[in-house]
Amino acid sequence: MARILATGSRLVLATHNPGKVRELAELLQPHAITVFSATELGLPEPVENSPDFAGNARIKALAATRGSGLPALADDSGFCVAALGGAPGVLSARWAGPGRNFAPAMARVHAELGDAADRRAWFVCALCLGWPDGHTDTFIGRVDGDVTWPPRGDRGFGYDPIFLPRGSVLTFGEMAPQEKRAISHRTRAFEQWFAACFGAGGAPGLH
Repeated sequence: MARILATGSRLVLATHNPGKVRELAELLQPHAITVFSATELGLPEPVENSPDFAGNARIKALAATRGSGLPALADDSGFCVAALGGAPGVLSARWAGPGRNFAPAMARVHAELGDAADRRAWFVCALCLGWPDGHTDTFIGRVDGDVTWPPRGDRGFGYDPIFLPRGSVLTFGEMAPQEKRAISHRTRAFEQWFAACFGAGGAPGLH
């Protein structure tokens, strides 16, 4: 059973991304959780060398909780393509280069797929809540679909314009934010975490 994060707790968000900090803080506001970012606390970014999302989220959560002495929440997410053996996977951001330009990353997916008949793809989000004593709880969200080409839509980010969720005629890049939040991998992971740690589901999504 997941360890409960009590109302009124202090929590470190193991990210240096200010946008993600704002979104997470908004999600946690109803639970009176006081949040601090890794940047605020001067925590370094750890080396993420796990072969899977859950492992990288755990690395980040444990680094932040050990550096701060407080519980820490981390996430790791990415885009996976079946015909590419799950790539780019944990390397999703690295495929975009240091400037995080996802246009060439999407073009690389298209080029490496070639004329492969199998177009299955999925997004994964792994959340990890780490504690100073080394305890961790991990929650995985996933949404399945297919790769489409050419890219469609400019509302999302990353690989969203080439991902067509199962049952939808719109890519993640074409969907309104609320439509995407309703089905996204991050929503699904956060719903699990909120239900386990606060006893309430239905958490709004992030993406």
